[in-house]
Amino acid sequence: MLEPTDADLASRVIAVIAKAQRIPAESITLDSTFEQLKIDSLDGINIVFAIESEFGVDIPDESAQNLRSVRETVDGVAELLKRKAEKAEAPPADREPSA
Repeated sequence: MLEPTDADLASRVIAVIAKAQRIPAESITLDSTFEQLKIDSLDGINIVFAIESEFGVDIPDESAQNLRSVRETVDGVAELLKRKAEKAEAPPADREPSA
């Protein structure tokens, strides 16, 4: 079962997909595949750009090519957000002062 924040994330991802595809969000579930939603590779690229913009993340090309379902997309965004948060919390690396 999804945690409340996971459910919020899923809702946001579904909203991005719905807007990009111009389909009702109610017609999309976590278990929907891109094939079922008639999302082709060009649509997938547009969805990736929309998700990157919405969440402020960069989805690596190899990861984007492997997305086949809404659930995979939500899981991937969750992982990227987790990494982004960990990176933000990490202490800055020692740097020499610039002249």
